[in-house]
Amino acid sequence: MLGRTAALVLALCAAVVLAVGLGSVTIPPGEVLGALGRGVAGLWTGAELTGNDVIVWQLRLPRVAMGVLVGACLAVCGGAFQGVFRNPLADPYLLGVASGAGLGATVAIVAGWPRGSIPLTALAAALAAVSLTLTLAREGRRFPPTRLILAGVVVGSVLSAFTTFLILRGEDRARQVLAYTLGDLGFSGWPDVLTVLPYALAGCGVLVLLGRALDTLGLGDLTARSLGVPVERLRLLVVVAASVATAAAVAYVGIIGFVGLIVPHVARLAWGAGHRVLLPVSALLGGTLLVLADLLARTTVLSQVGVVTTLLGGPFFLWLLRRGRHE
Repeated sequence: MLGRTAALVLALCAAVVLAVGLGSVTIPPGEVLGALGRGVAGLWTGAELTGNDVIVWQLRLPRVAMGVLVGACLAVCGGAFQGVFRNPLADPYLLGVASGAGLGATVAIVAGWPRGSIPLTALAAALAAVSLTLTLAREGRRFPPTRLILAGVVVGSVLSAFTTFLILRGEDRARQVLAYTLGDLGFSGWPDVLTVLPYALAGCGVLVLLGRALDTLGLGDLTARSLGVPVERLRLLVVVAASVATAAAVAYVGIIGFVGLIVPHVARLAWGAGHRVLLPVSALLGGTLLVLADLLARTTVLSQVGVVTTLLGGPFFLWLLRRGRHE
């Protein structure tokens, strides 16, 4: 298992170097690593960036860093949602959390509010959306999988309709908002990365720390309670922490679907279902996937990373449905 995890870390590093090096100006991997070293050294010496170092540090690295953060957040949240609701189809996109965060961010963009306020409006709307989904899906203390998915799809669709309405109303910002709703890392800068980072660390950190409790919950509510796990409090804590991380992921780059659905399943096949391992591995795998998906988007006609993940996730979702029917 350690060998596979080390290989995954190397794959993430390779994806970062590849994504930073490829673009309108191709920079060889050795030159990318040299630029990264000179940039880090410049933080102490005060040396100014020149040549390709400017392209690496000011144009491409913030976008790649945001891709790693967003991919990690969405993948960890997907794994946590699937564990806490014991539903293999649960992810931030299908439960309406991402759509809620997208609506909150769209309101801030159309209204012209300061860019730093976007994560807060996204978080408030994400929490409201997931609360509504859980209220609609709840049967007593249970959240039946079918009701949960249906409620999430309905809430997400309604919120997406409100987002479309705002795009049409805000004509002067329509292009910016439309690119946002399709998912785009192209507008990411270092201030955005540094704003998202604490929300992502807080949300994902809490979820990873809850890994042992999620494993116990997998044995069933009654067994978990008998072992001292406060089931309802655990579900609430997971939903809040996942909403914080999802809102951070969606705030500046838009709605990027299916990462939270695909990655935990792939990680589960290779590393097992234990959440103490599954969630950190999903973070590494999610960051790698989104960096490569964004590289594919900006070097082909697909242009938007959200389009790439949707093209990957749609068939994967249908495969999961077919697999579940046979089981």
